[in-house]
Amino acid sequence: LVRTLRAAKVIDANDDWAAGAAHLVQLGDVLDRGPDSRKAMDLLMRLEGQAAKAGGRVHPLLGNHEAMVLSGYLAYMSPDELATFGGPEGLKQALGADGTYGRWIRGHNTVIRIDDTLFLHGGLSPAYARRPLREINDAARRELGTDADAGVTGDTAGPLWYRGLADGLDDELEALLKPALEAHRASRIVVGHTVTKGNPVARAGGRLVMVDVGMSRVYGGPAACLVIEKGRLFEARPEGTRELPVPAPAAPAGKPT
Repeated sequence: LVRTLRAAKVIDANDDWAAGAAHLVQLGDVLDRGPDSRKAMDLLMRLEGQAAKAGGRVHPLLGNHEAMVLSGYLAYMSPDELATFGGPEGLKQALGADGTYGRWIRGHNTVIRIDDTLFLHGGLSPAYARRPLREINDAARRELGTDADAGVTGDTAGPLWYRGLADGLDDELEALLKPALEAHRASRIVVGHTVTKGNPVARAGGRLVMVDVGMSRVYGGPAACLVIEKGRLFEARPEGTRELPVPAPAAPAGKPT
């Protein structure tokens, strides 16, 4: 995470905010991804305050793993990660409603729009595409810490779990994306959750961008992230920055390309 944020010029060599009025969006799943989740949360929490003073913002969003851990499901949490919280009881306190990390996570949004871009962990399925963002966010926050399998945080078609956009065929994507983009007056949707082959991937003419490069040690992916600058899409890595190739959207079935 540190190497990625440095590569994007979000933080300096001292790991302090260096991006001025920029916005940093973290798409969730900080928990369950190795022994350093507590350090990662501490960094993001500190950057929130620094960014605000500089006129910027840090937007940590909910992932399905935050929802699972807060509900008590710890199957993906490694012993080393658990130990950093002092074991199961320490974790319960830290992530409880009155715990430092629990209060912080319970304040997260699930989906946000910045300028003309929607950001969320999984994706907006047809069942959620036209729901107001505030309604989705409020419902998810109410459910955190409960066993809400059928709610926003547990629904497999919900915004924390849905893979239909990431797994959709190119000639299906336009129809899948259209309801959400129209409803929320957006030009693109940026999602995590579904791991790519190591690079942020733009699809459907850049209207869908998949950014989960598997950067944790669990997946062995690179230190890389998406940068959006004046509507252009870039990939930032420690070795350099490149503009993302944006393929033309697939032609509708039955019509000439």
